[in-house]
Amino acid sequence: MPVIRTIAMPTDTNPAGDIFGGWLMSQMDLAAGTVAMRRARGRCVTIAVDGMSFLKPVFVGDEVSLYAHIVKTGRTSMQIAVEAWRRRREEDDGQRVTKAVFTFVAIGVDYRPVPLPAA
Repeated sequence: MPVIRTIAMPTDTNPAGDIFGGWLMSQMDLAAGTVAMRRARGRCVTIAVDGMSFLKPVFVGDEVSLYAHIVKTGRTSMQIAVEAWRRRREEDDGQRVTKAVFTFVAIGVDYRPVPLPAA
């Protein structure tokens, strides 16, 4: 089940009229952040993005589904794999369009790292 499902809109395009890669990356960060906050049971911050690969374009009107899962945890950090898939709204089959691994750190009210709670 996707963490986020959204529709690519005309306001999400770059000057050439294509879906802006930064928009797609921000959607991926939101999906990873949702998974991170659930695991940490609190606030988290993105500290790194590794292996960002744009495999196929996304077009205005496409349904974009973002899937995310934890691949590794440390004392205060988590690595979360994220994949984005596009589906033309009139079609059944989707295509993976990008993937990356996001690293998050759990933080406390003082904005300093805190240990992850027991799983």
